[in-house]
Amino acid sequence: MGIVEAKDLVFEYMKRDEEGNAEGFVRALDGINLSIKKGTIIAILGGNGSGKSTFAKHINAILYPGEGSVLVDGKDTRKPENLWDIRQEAGMVFQNPDNQIIGNVVEEDVGFGPENMGIPTAEIWERVNEALKAVGMYGYRKHSPNKLSGGQKQRVAIAGVMAMHPKCIIMDEPTAMLDPKGRKEVIRQMRALNDVEKITVILITHFMEEAIYADKIFVMDQGKIAMQGTPREIFSDVESLKKLRLDVPQCTYLAHVLSEEGFELPKGILTREEFIHEMVKHTGGRFYSGSLESVSEPKKPSDYTDPERNKRDLKESLILDHVNYLYEKGTSGEIRALNDISLRIGKGEFIGLIGHTGSGKSTLVQHLNGLLLPSSGHVYFKGEDIADKKFNKKDLRSKVGLVFQYPEHQLFEETVFKDVCFGPKNTGKSQKEAELAAFEALRAVGLPEEYYYTSPFELSGGQKRRAAIAGVLAMKPEILILDEPTAGLDPQGRDEILDLIKDLHEKQGITIVLVSHSMEDVANYVQRILVMDKGRIIMDGDTRHVFMRYKELEEIGLSAPVVTYLMHDLRDRGFDIDPHVTTIEEAKREIMRILSPGV
Repeated sequence: MGIVEAKDLVFEYMKRDEEGNAEGFVRALDGINLSIKKGTIIAILGGNGSGKSTFAKHINAILYPGEGSVLVDGKDTRKPENLWDIRQEAGMVFQNPDNQIIGNVVEEDVGFGPENMGIPTAEIWERVNEALKAVGMYGYRKHSPNKLSGGQKQRVAIAGVMAMHPKCIIMDEPTAMLDPKGRKEVIRQMRALNDVEKITVILITHFMEEAIYADKIFVMDQGKIAMQGTPREIFSDVESLKKLRLDVPQCTYLAHVLSEEGFELPKGILTREEFIHEMVKHTGGRFYSGSLESVSEPKKPSDYTDPERNKRDLKESLILDHVNYLYEKGTSGEIRALNDISLRIGKGEFIGLIGHTGSGKSTLVQHLNGLLLPSSGHVYFKGEDIADKKFNKKDLRSKVGLVFQYPEHQLFEETVFKDVCFGPKNTGKSQKEAELAAFEALRAVGLPEEYYYTSPFELSGGQKRRAAIAGVLAMKPEILILDEPTAGLDPQGRDEILDLIKDLHEKQGITIVLVSHSMEDVANYVQRILVMDKGRIIMDGDTRHVFMRYKELEEIGLSAPVVTYLMHDLRDRGFDIDPHVTTIEEAKREIMRILSPGV
């Protein structure tokens, strides 16, 4: 018997209208049958709303079967007497760490679970320190969780479960808010727990590169198991995954698109090493014999912080001039979140803001629309200092819109339509003007009319983000700031949101500032990248120029897109190829360029 056994599992929930009246049942799980072997790593994939999280909550006995059964280490989740044992044996890490963190100090929160299990004090502290080191948060053990960024909170939540040493860990999108280094650390620790401690790991993820480490993958769709198999078996079927709103690892997809161009590579390539091996094998050793030092660097971008340029474009710009920001200024807990930031954001730019967890990104963007004011230095909008007492901050916040990490934090009205109307009405628009602005914004984000008059809290993750963006768009902003807008979304939902943002930039001329931990998303969409580290901007340039400095990015917890590393691998193996590539399409063109006709 496996550690988790689901048999004919059915779960339904009641759907209600905006007035709370029952509208009928929705079947979230529809006859799930699966067995998870002890000591394995399992990945569960699926689009938003496919039933992944609902199933995970059954393993942890947060939800109970409507029909069928779930056994955890032989214990029936429906029996109350099994509840305590099941929740010790099957630890759960949720998407949103705020739902899981309860302590006032990081180390106390991580020690809460072991303490409740009756673990001796000395061993509790050993487990706490071990878990915090594993997720890179040992240096924050004395901090208050409330002062941490979203990604840092997630690391603490993961450490809290790790410290309980469960037989099975269920991770529901645990790395969605983490920087690249943090994701690697968590996956490395996950594999170590599995390899050394023989802990069963059930990973729900939208990062396909994480799923390749699984022993087996289950793909869910509409409450059913749509596909199951090894990573190679699953990722060999690219077209079926696309139909299920999913994608595949970048190496896998590059091999797939090259095959479509007539260059035959085997299906299901999962890693850079496998891709290189196949390229060497299928090119018959046709390598470049000249100097590998002859590749020119991408042209350096203009200096975005040039003082003369700032003077010329002052009336069209958002400018930060030597901005510093201190949390808890003048106290023993003082933290310098921003350190001498100077930059200019020009009209019509599409900017990506990247940095490791806790680098200051969220603090910075909250300065752009006056939610925070500098401890020292100045922020100028169209030539005016936003800290000036005469400055109209309400006008600033209508012109510089901010969509937060968690859209549910800014959705609060009874219906989506009322929520989107709130901003325009709050800036003095009439009811009719506000409604017209709301209709226009909701159409712009592509939210179907059937959702206009439902509660925003009944929407899916992607729909909530559309509603949140619509609420900001209704204010007619000139600058739109999005803080991790695609975190937790399935690949299709991610692409839809990013394509929407791209359209707003191209068709309406809105300046975009996109905060993201996905280097692939940044590479595919933005024109200019700002890189933050320890409250400073340490790089500012076009996409290719920034990602060619991938070794420096790695030193601060970031990375380049997977395909960029792949191109450098090919170059190192002697291929006459430009390594300064950041997207699949660029990589395909570059590889096809070096292949002889008919290959």
